[in-house]
Amino acid sequence: MTEIFGIPLQAFLGQLLLGLVNGAFYALLSLGLAVIFGLLGIVNFAHGALYMLGAFAAWIMMDQFGINYWAALLLAPLSVGILGMLMERLFLKHLYKLDPLYGLLLTFGLALIFEGVFREMYGVSGQNYEVPELLSGATNLGFMVLPNYRAWVVLVSLVVCLGTWYLIERTRLGAYLRAGTENAALVQAFGINVPLMVMLTYGAGAALAALAGVLAAPIIQVNPLMGSNLIIVVFAVVVIGGMGSILGSVITGLALGLVEGLTRVFYPEASNIVVFVIMVIVLLVRPAGLFGKEA
Repeated sequence: MTEIFGIPLQAFLGQLLLGLVNGAFYALLSLGLAVIFGLLGIVNFAHGALYMLGAFAAWIMMDQFGINYWAALLLAPLSVGILGMLMERLFLKHLYKLDPLYGLLLTFGLALIFEGVFREMYGVSGQNYEVPELLSGATNLGFMVLPNYRAWVVLVSLVVCLGTWYLIERTRLGAYLRAGTENAALVQAFGINVPLMVMLTYGAGAALAALAGVLAAPIIQVNPLMGSNLIIVVFAVVVIGGMGSILGSVITGLALGLVEGLTRVFYPEASNIVVFVIMVIVLLVRPAGLFGKEA
């Protein structure tokens, strides 16, 4: 049997795949954070809760209404995106001219409320969500067995991340978004409804978090703590990539997932802290992050 550094090839590649799947979730979640912070200046600590709400929305649709995975993949992000727009209109719009700390505290409070409500309703034991039949099973590649659903998660995450980057950085709509956050009065003078654009931007960021939750539902048990367990790592990913850098968040999320997977192979005890160690090193060398712009 082929070995790499004394480890069976199949086991080594399996850990790399697990790291890539985790990296796909990191990339998708950090993308939503980067969009909201980069365009609105809000440090959205409710992002983990929105991820959890996306997973629960998919599970409730299946359990209560018989809505399948493919429909939930569209409906759950849409419903959480609408909730995000309501949050922006009711609360966050009053904080744009204040210190970002106020936005962080408000979204942290909202996250605790969402988590508390769902803990009261469903407990913390977790709910099972079945892998859709079309994506069940695995494909034997010869050198390893690739679970079909995990391959699907990586593919969808890459497509969504690159599509979002292209939309914001390479299209006229993205130019309007960036201009609206820099000089709202000037953009409104051209007849563009900036408040509506800002509301839709926050809703889109919330929908990205919910999409990650739907993708995660068949892999991990759906529970109220799933967002809080992940959000700290995702914030570390965003800081390493550079706050507000969309491409930086995507690349860093995928890369750190792979680094985490490799760490599990060679030194499992460090796998839970390796991301934070890298964050400390990056901040010491480049405080703005790898892809961030220096002030």
